[in-house]
Amino acid sequence: MPENNQAEMGFLDHLEELRWRLVRSLSAIIIGSIISFGNIDFILNTLLEPTKMTSRPINLQVLSVQGMFLIKWFISLISGFIVSLPYLIYQLWSFIAPGLFANEKKFVFPVVFFGFSSFIIGVLFGYLVIVPFSLEFFSGIGIEDVNNNFSIQYYFSFLTWLLLGAGLIFQLPVISLILSSIGILTPSFMRHYRRHSIVAILIASSFITPPDPVSMLIMSVPLGLLYEASIGISWVVNRKRMQLK
Repeated sequence: MPENNQAEMGFLDHLEELRWRLVRSLSAIIIGSIISFGNIDFILNTLLEPTKMTSRPINLQVLSVQGMFLIKWFISLISGFIVSLPYLIYQLWSFIAPGLFANEKKFVFPVVFFGFSSFIIGVLFGYLVIVPFSLEFFSGIGIEDVNNNFSIQYYFSFLTWLLLGAGLIFQLPVISLILSSIGILTPSFMRHYRRHSIVAILIASSFITPPDPVSMLIMSVPLGLLYEASIGISWVVNRKRMQLK
C-alpha cells in the first residue's frame, strides 16, 4: 500500500510539473505576442512584401469590419510563438531531462539552439522560395480581364500555413538528435527505411505546399537533404553514446 501511494504521488508530482511548464510556456507566448503587437506594422509590411514581386499585380482586400484587428492579433500570436520558441524547446527538454542519464542531459543546449535555428531556416526557406513561387504561379494562371483581388484574411492564413509548415518540417534533424540521444533512433534504422521516407516526404510536401506538383518537388528536395543530414546526426550521437558507455 505505501508503495502504491508513493507511485501515485510521484505521478501526481509529474503532472504538477507538466502543468507549471505549460503555464510558463503559455506565459512566454503571451509576452512574445505583446512584444510582437508593438511592432505589428513592420511585421505585416514584411509579410506583404512577396505580393509586390509578382509579374501580375496582387490586390489584397479586407472583407470585414474587424478584419485588420483580428489579423493583427493573429499575426502577433504567431510571432509570439516564434519569438518564444527557444524557451518552449527548453521547457520541453527540461521536462524530459529527469528521465535521462547524466551524459544525455548535456544535449540540452544543442537541442535548444539547433531546434530554434532549424525552425528559422525553414521559415526563411518558405518565405524566400515557396511563397514567392506559389504567388507567382497562382497569380499568373488567371486571365487578363480578371484582377487578382485576394482576401487579406485568406492570404495571411495561406502564408502562415506555408511558413509554419516549412519551419516544422525543418525540425527533422532536431527530432533525430533527440531520439538518437535517448537511444531510440539509429542510423542503420534510418538507412533501412530510406525508400519509405521518400514516400513520406512527398506526402508531407503535398500537405504543406499549394496543390501543384512543382511546389511539392521544391519542398521535397530540402526534405530529402534533411533526412540524409538526420542520418549523419544520428550516427554522430550514437557514436558518442557508445564511447561514453
